[in-house]
Amino acid sequence: MEGLLDRLAALEDRHRELSLRVIDPGVISDPEAYRTAMRDYNLLDPIVKRVQEYRQAWESLAEAKQDLVSDDAELKDMAREEVVRLESVMRDLSQELQEALVPDDPSDQRDCVLELRAGTGGDEAAIWAGDLFRMYHRYVDGKGWKLEVISAHDGTAGGYKEIVARVSGSAVFGHLKYESGTHRVQRVPATESQGRIHTSAATVAILPQAEQADFKLDLKDIRKDTFRASGAGGQHVNKTESAVRLTHLPTGVVVECQDGRSQHANYDQALGVLRTRLWEAEDRVRRASEAAERKSQVGTGDRSGKIRTYNYSQGRVTDHRIGLTVHALERVLGGDLQEIVDALRTVERTERLKQAGIGSGAS
Repeated sequence: MEGLLDRLAALEDRHRELSLRVIDPGVISDPEAYRTAMRDYNLLDPIVKRVQEYRQAWESLAEAKQDLVSDDAELKDMAREEVVRLESVMRDLSQELQEALVPDDPSDQRDCVLELRAGTGGDEAAIWAGDLFRMYHRYVDGKGWKLEVISAHDGTAGGYKEIVARVSGSAVFGHLKYESGTHRVQRVPATESQGRIHTSAATVAILPQAEQADFKLDLKDIRKDTFRASGAGGQHVNKTESAVRLTHLPTGVVVECQDGRSQHANYDQALGVLRTRLWEAEDRVRRASEAAERKSQVGTGDRSGKIRTYNYSQGRVTDHRIGLTVHALERVLGGDLQEIVDALRTVERTERLKQAGIGSGAS
């Protein structure tokens, strides 16, 4: 118990340090540093409140035990009841705090880049990618987050061959990271005249948004090309070369952005996505290794694996990683992903606790 108190004291010290950082004029004047400090502070604040409750219960328990040796019989009876109550409170708080001390993925609090690409299935795959994008857009709207389209390449029969967007809000990556992988649909396509059920697929990639400090991007390694944007965006978009294509020469990674209203805005967006892709490629190795070490069912390192099937004839959605089937296809495609997300988060959290040796009976 005292060992736990020592660990909690270190956490309180970190909380005090962050409380000073968020009011430091030098930090406030740097938007990125201030945002990071506030994010870390808000993450620790509710935990520290529980630490204070734990410490108060610890002190009260020590006082109650002293009363057990009192000559006053009534006081001793009251002390016995108080000891039983406080020991129960301490067990619950101890479990909560041990779980809180198990670190989450450090990227969970970040914004993310959402990428969807049509897979196998021709025109139907592009239409399916469009359906998935609408599903995520509705989910994002329901969470009060913000989605900004960075680039889009339309399918010939509707939907998208590829669409890239940035999602910002509270702990966005921590909720959406489980979506990376292949999403398969089984249905009668709108392009099918014989009424036969087809299987098509689209791939989803969720990349944690990189900050400048995460990945040093040398502008000398980047080739910038401009071109006229296509599709929606207003007449000015098509008349000027506002769209931007960036090529990272050492790796060959290419990023396009055409949704902004100026070349400068598109350049900034593209630069952010390029930094994110390069940093995420490195970070993905870490996350895949971490998932393998704990034999994770929901590891987010492999995008090629089939993670979910949407079956129209049976009205079901099945997540193959945890064997979860939800008979609410329309509701899920309407953006209500929370039941699936919560189930995946619970499984990952349980795996982390087991790895740390903390179970339901831990004290």
